[in-house]
Amino acid sequence: MPEGPSIIILKEAVQPFLKKKITAVSGNTTIEKERMLNKKVVAFRSWGKQFFICFDGFSLRIHFLLFGSYLVNEEKEAKPRLRLDFKNGFINLYSCSIKFIEENLDDIYDEEVDVMSEKWNPDKAKSYLLAHPEMLVTDALLDQNVFSGSGNIIKNEVLFRTSIHPKNKIGDLPAKKLAEMIAETRNYAFDFLKWKKQFVLRKHWLAHTKQTCANCGGTITKEYLGKTKRRTFYCNNCQVNYSLDKV
Repeated sequence: MPEGPSIIILKEAVQPFLKKKITAVSGNTTIEKERMLNKKVVAFRSWGKQFFICFDGFSLRIHFLLFGSYLVNEEKEAKPRLRLDFKNGFINLYSCSIKFIEENLDDIYDEEVDVMSEKWNPDKAKSYLLAHPEMLVTDALLDQNVFSGSGNIIKNEVLFRTSIHPKNKIGDLPAKKLAEMIAETRNYAFDFLKWKKQFVLRKHWLAHTKQTCANCGGTITKEYLGKTKRRTFYCNNCQVNYSLDKV
């Protein structure tokens, strides 16, 4: 599933089509795609893992789900969910969820919880988490209501870098450790963006998909944790389970 930094890269890649009219629409989506024909794109926006193509009076929301992808000025054999043509190029969107949004995006998407946004507000994240002390940290870091744009890679890497065991609940964490986790989520998201652009993201993974701990040389454990049972990689030696102190 593309995480927030990957959506930023998409937003940057399509900038040549800003203020340009759509000259043709195609694809196997069942939405009224012809609605966009001859319409000018007034903005490209992102919120967490969602990408928006904005027109005068409405927007198109794209969510890439688990296996979605896109190509700009390129295509593959698979039929796209949606293809948008412009005089200067085209966008292909594959295996994604597409819907029209009629409302003003600012009224329904809070940029203060988007980890990639200039308006990101760590205090809002802290308040939300403190109000949910029974939430597992693995669930918290995937909760788009508090860390919009954070996904499974960010979750695993942030917990490893902050030495937080994934089986902690929010209420188990010392105040300083909670603040560190919040700050590192945004910090790592921008590292992710930088490394993704350089095509070296995987080289920087310390825990995600690993078998050996980069710190102690011990075994990395793989479990499916949290409400969504996403893959979680962690080191029992280096990541502290504060909940054990309360037993």
